[in-house]
Amino acid sequence: MKFVDEATIDVVAGNGGAGCVSFRREKFIPFGGPDGGDGGRGGSVYAVGDRSLNTLIDFRYARRHEARNGEAGRGSDQFGAAAADIVLRMPVGTIINDAETGGAIAELLVPDAKVLIAKGGDGGFGNLHFKSSTNRAPRQKTPGWPGEAKKLKLELRVLADVGLLGMPNAGKSTLISAISNARPKIADYPFTTLHPNLGVVRVGPEQSFVVADIPGLIEGASEGAGLGHLFLRHLQRTHLLLHLVDIAPFDSEVDPVAQAKAIVAELRKYDPALADKPRWLVLNKTDMLPAEERDARIKAFVRRLRWKGPVLAISALTRDGCEPLVRAVYQHIASVTRAPVPEPDPRFDRSAGAEG
Repeated sequence: MKFVDEATIDVVAGNGGAGCVSFRREKFIPFGGPDGGDGGRGGSVYAVGDRSLNTLIDFRYARRHEARNGEAGRGSDQFGAAAADIVLRMPVGTIINDAETGGAIAELLVPDAKVLIAKGGDGGFGNLHFKSSTNRAPRQKTPGWPGEAKKLKLELRVLADVGLLGMPNAGKSTLISAISNARPKIADYPFTTLHPNLGVVRVGPEQSFVVADIPGLIEGASEGAGLGHLFLRHLQRTHLLLHLVDIAPFDSEVDPVAQAKAIVAELRKYDPALADKPRWLVLNKTDMLPAEERDARIKAFVRRLRWKGPVLAISALTRDGCEPLVRAVYQHIASVTRAPVPEPDPRFDRSAGAEG
């Protein structure tokens, strides 16, 4: 299914039904009095977070959602029926904004949470409503109130605990496939990943976290180079960023340190708050380095980058170092979310099953 993270839709709630002017007319009851009922309420439009959805593509093709009007009131004290509400199911993580004012209406962060986005109009009053001791034969009624009509902009930001960041072909897709249940496309050319991929990393029973892999950034992304900043919004809800760097590029003229600095610069141009998130340096493709040079190359890279944060060296292809990385990330996520951190179950150790 095509990944779509933006859409614009029109929602129109139903109008309320009009009230009725009627008088009771029955044999042997000459002065029955007013019996005109009120109109029914118009249908409202609600949004519900659905964990089974991960794209807004349905709203690219169905742009207008209109609820029915309420029924008009009738005689014999009959009130008009209320119209049915419309429920729009959206991926969890969707932000609903008013396209005209730019104001935020709702943010769907909890599965099955129901949010009112357009209220249906109330029904009008029938003449039964105006009966009093001084007005025994009222002929007043009111029309139904109009329902709300809005133009909405939907923006999806995936809910993930960890985000993978790096240049194209840094090994992000290989890493997410090695540590999680995600199976993204992997190839030996840039921009293999064209949309975010989510994977659930299992550490043990009831111990897991969600990792997001977004398309690679390149220098000049803020000016639209490559895929630009199109998908960086999906990292804004993460608790931790893993900055993957190819420490052994095939092209000897490519400087991994310069690439790492370019990524940080583009991140800061997009959103300084995102650049200030906790970020770990993950040096990938260590299997391409001679064993006797590996430690020296890693220390030289960290020294040139002047990196002060955590550094982990892995090979996503051979899964060397992936298990310590997963455990360290889980410990960090659990501490940030203040969840208890039981000892990981050794039965879920992926290093033992790396051959499979």
